Amino acid sequence: MKAVLQRVAEARVVIAGETVGQIAQGLLVLVCAERGDSEMQADKLLAKILKLRIFSDEAGKMNRSVQDLDGEGINGSKGGLLIVSQFT
Repeated sequence: MKAVLQRVAEARVVIAGETVGQIAQGLLVLVCAERGDSEMQADKLLAKILKLRIFSDEAGKMNRSVQDLDGEGINGSKGGLLIVSQFT
């Protein structure tokens, strides 16, 4: 199982002109699940993603995770995850 992450101010997925998912500030995660990948591997990957300290704190240092973005999104929402399955 592989994932590519991008920090975003906002992101959305549009299919045939219809928005099917969107977030304010957070992480866009492109996930590639391969044959033989397990739910346990997916859970471990999610745990790692949630702990990544890749957002700036008040001092400008990258010291906050997506879970630490309380009240910074649309209408005071927390940081979001937009997870998109990638098929090749």
